[in-house]
Amino acid sequence: MKFTMIIIGVIVAALGIASVAGKLHIKQDEEVAKVGSFSASVEKDKTAPQWLGISAIVIGGVLVLGGALKKS
Repeated sequence: MKFTMIIIGVIVAALGIASVAGKLHIKQDEEVAKVGSFSASVEKDKTAPQWLGISAIVIGGVLVLGGALKKS
């Protein structure tokens, strides 16, 4: 359990760092026009919000510390 918490914390923190660095992108399809059976859509590429990355770094750090300081 101790080792698992540390590994999950490192993974969550790494994803948070990638998000803050702007390396995580979210693709979103948006339909802009539809006429009969014809439809036009636009694919938007957004980056993950900064607050999401910062909170993932904090949560990952808490998991790593919790795993490292656990006594079992």
